[in-house]
Amino acid sequence: MSKVAAIIGGGVIGGGWAARFALMGWDVRIFDPDPEAERKIGEVMANAERALPMLYESPMPARGTISWHGTVAEAVEGADWIQESVPERLDLKLKVYKEIQAACEAGAVLASSTSGFKPSELQEGAQRPEQIVVAHPFNPVYLLPLAELVPGAASPETVEKAKGTLTAIGMFPLHVRAEIDAHIADRFLEAVWREALWLVKDGIATTEEIDNAIRYGFGLRWAQMGLFETYRVAGGEAGMRHFMAQFGPCLSWPWTKLMDVPEFTEELVDLITDQSDAQSGALSIRQLERLRDNNLVSILRALKGQEAAAGRLIKDHDATLRRPLGDGVPLVTVRRTVPVDWVDVNGHMNEGRYGQVFSDASEELMAHVGADRAYIDAGNSYFTAETTVKYLAETLVGEPFIVETRVTLGEGKKLRLWHEMKRASDGEVLATCDQFLLHVSLETRKSCPPLAPVLEAVERLAKAHKEASDG
Repeated sequence: MSKVAAIIGGGVIGGGWAARFALMGWDVRIFDPDPEAERKIGEVMANAERALPMLYESPMPARGTISWHGTVAEAVEGADWIQESVPERLDLKLKVYKEIQAACEAGAVLASSTSGFKPSELQEGAQRPEQIVVAHPFNPVYLLPLAELVPGAASPETVEKAKGTLTAIGMFPLHVRAEIDAHIADRFLEAVWREALWLVKDGIATTEEIDNAIRYGFGLRWAQMGLFETYRVAGGEAGMRHFMAQFGPCLSWPWTKLMDVPEFTEELVDLITDQSDAQSGALSIRQLERLRDNNLVSILRALKGQEAAAGRLIKDHDATLRRPLGDGVPLVTVRRTVPVDWVDVNGHMNEGRYGQVFSDASEELMAHVGADRAYIDAGNSYFTAETTVKYLAETLVGEPFIVETRVTLGEGKKLRLWHEMKRASDGEVLATCDQFLLHVSLETRKSCPPLAPVLEAVERLAKAHKEASDG
C-alpha cells in the first residue's frame, strides 16, 4: 500500500516536494487555493520527471498518484507526511496548523518548509506540538537532497520518523540540534547576499560578475567539499591549523559589510533588476530551470561517480531502488533514463554510452548468477572478449529505456549474451549487442572455469533461455 504525502501550499517549494514524493512512489494530495496551482505544479512535475531519473542507474519506483483537494482537511486525511509550504506569515501558518491537526492522524509528521521561523514559534499553541518539525529544503527540491530538520519540541519518535522518510525519498536530513533564526544554510546565504548587494550598490561589481566569481571559483569547491574541508586543503600539508594562523588575522580587517545592511531603496531594486535582466533575461524562467536542472544532474552524476558528497548519497539511495531480476525470459537487466551527460553534439546518446549500457546489463546478469561483488573481490570474474553492437534508432536525452538480456551460450569458461535495448514507452528496439565473455582468474588474469555455483547457474539459465527460444 502506497504511503500518502499531503502538500499544503503548492508554490515552487511545495511543487518540488510534490514531485519528489510522487516520483519516489508516494501518493500525493495537494491543497492550494491558487487557481493556477495545478498548471504550475504540472510544469514542475514535467521538469522533475525528466531530471530526477537521470541520477539513477536503478529503476525508479512506480510514480504515485497526484490528486487535488478543495480543503486542508480533505488533503491531510490519512496522510503519513504533511508538508506545509504556505507563505511566510506566522499567523497564516498557525491558522493552517489548526486546520491540519483537527483532521490529520496524530502519528503523521507535520513538517514546515519555512526558512524564517523556528519550530518553537510554529509549535506555540498547537494541539500536538510534538508532531511539528521544520524540514527546510532547497530549490529544486526534487534534485537537491538537503533538508534542514529542526525539531524544537517535536518528539523523538517524530524526529526519527522524519529522518527515515527523508532518507527513503533520497534526501539528506541535516539534524539541526538547536533552533536558530534562518537555521544553518540560509545564514550563510544571507551573509553572501548582503555582501553582494553592497558590491552592486557601490559599483564594485555587476550581478553577472558576482555570479561568475561564484560559479567559476569557490562554488565548484563548495559543491563537493563544503566550507571547512575546502579551507583545510587550502592550508596545505599543515592543514587547518596553518590556514587559521595565516588567514585568521584578516578577520579583523574591514573587508566586508556583513553587519551593515544597504538601504533597500527603489533605486537599488531597479539597479539589481536591470543588471539581472541584462544578464539572463533572454531566457524564460522555464528555460533557466531546464538549464539549471541539466547542470545539476551533470554535477551530481560526476560526484556520484567519485562517491563524494551529494553523489555518495545518491549512489547509496540508488542501491535501495535495485530490483531482483527474477526468472523471466528474457531478463530485464537495465531500467533507467538517458542522462543529459550522455548526449553528444548530434543531440542523441553517444555511441560510447551504448557500451556502458550493455556492460551494465552484463554486470547485472553476472550478479544474478552469483558472480557478484564478493565473487569478484575473491578473485574471479568475467571479461568481455568480443562485442557486436548495432544502432537501430536514435536514443534521446530523458528517454526511459530497458535492456532485455538472453543467455545464448553458457558452458565452461564461455558466456554469450544477447542484449536488446528498447524504448520503454513503445518497445522499439534502439540497439542490440552480441557479447561474448570469458571467465577469468583476477590473480593470473587468464581464463579459467567458473566456480561450481556460478557455472551451474549459468548453465541453468542458458538451458532455460534456449528452451524458451525454441518453444
